[in-house]
Amino acid sequence: MLRWFCGHTRRDRVRNEVIRDRVGVAPIEEKLTQHRLRWFGHVQRRPPEAPVRNGVLELVDNVKRGRGRPKLTWAESVKRDLKDWNISKEIALDRSAWRLAINVPEP
Repeated sequence: MLRWFCGHTRRDRVRNEVIRDRVGVAPIEEKLTQHRLRWFGHVQRRPPEAPVRNGVLELVDNVKRGRGRPKLTWAESVKRDLKDWNISKEIALDRSAWRLAINVPEP
């Protein structure tokens, strides 16, 4: 979409980073992490008996996983994101501090 917006095609061989810098859009990886952590904040602020907390944060132990490398779960990816961004999950209880911690500014 950004290529079309700038008037470039794949044949022009313009790198994605250049196009994102021209338009002023943050990298998609950071935006995906921000949205994942935003949802994590919603889940953390729910009461412990809420169905969303039981369904997202609780793991079922008696499920047989297939062969090969285990799939990356949502909880594992959130844990990795919190570690990469040096954020404590206790901050999620304070909504305003959480929003400031996970904000990805537009360039």
